[in-house]
Amino acid sequence: MSTPPASLRMVEISGAEALWLLEGSALGRLVYTQRDLTVIRPGRHTWEYGRLVVRTPVQAAAVPLTATYQVDEVRVATGTGWTVTVAGPAEVITDPNEAAHYRRTLTGWTYGPHDTIVRVHPQTVSGFRLARGTES
Repeated sequence: MSTPPASLRMVEISGAEALWLLEGSALGRLVYTQRDLTVIRPGRHTWEYGRLVVRTPVQAAAVPLTATYQVDEVRVATGTGWTVTVAGPAEVITDPNEAAHYRRTLTGWTYGPHDTIVRVHPQTVSGFRLARGTES
């Protein structure tokens, strides 16, 4: 008779660890509401000067006043991983020099009117680790 696998659970992590995981990743999802619908777009990001900068395929006019950005890494084979969520006021980077800098450093998904650089000013940062059994 085999032993059942240890159950999975989510363990809350500190804001500092969440930011460390966010900084070590490059891909995530920008989430916001538009006309009472939830919109989710892929994004590439960087963390600079206490702000999250995201390059995402969204029309600049559609970027809301507040947004959420979510990043995760899940290892299916081991059933472990983590998830981090950052939320706060969002703004489109309109300065041409600053936007050009981020277009050089963050690979885009699309080009043209749907290629937008967004800065999120984090008001909340939260995260969880997925763990087996009694791991913490």
